[in-house]
Amino acid sequence: MMKDFLTLDKQLCFAVYETAGEFTKLYTSVLKPFGLTYPQYLVLLALWERDGVTMKELGEQLSLGTGTLTPMISRMQENGWLRKERSTEDERKVFVTLQEKAYQQQHNITQRIAEEIQLCQISLAEYDELMERLHGLRGKLVERANASGV
Repeated sequence: MMKDFLTLDKQLCFAVYETAGEFTKLYTSVLKPFGLTYPQYLVLLALWERDGVTMKELGEQLSLGTGTLTPMISRMQENGWLRKERSTEDERKVFVTLQEKAYQQQHNITQRIAEEIQLCQISLAEYDELMERLHGLRGKLVERANASGV
């Protein structure tokens, strides 16, 4: 039993890794015509949900450190997707706000993503079940890490 468990095709971590890789390929091809990367799309999703947040809040929401987030936000600002502004009240705070381009392209981007997901033949029920199971799995992993101090 244990020997069989140790094979690569029985590893949950590898299945998740491979699946994440396929999602990255799918999103990369869909987002390329918009001049966006997958992480930049996640930034847009977060800001479409709640615009005008601080860099710190955005980083926490996306689980990204400032070393990753800062250059990405700068590139997105250069490409007209958003702007960052230092707070006049507290210069330690930098707010990120969407530009008009992000709102104009929101429907086109989300429509293309939805079309690609539908082409994968994932039903709404299956989608909801996968989301629930993945959130549950992530919760268990976080709980274990917190319990062991990792």
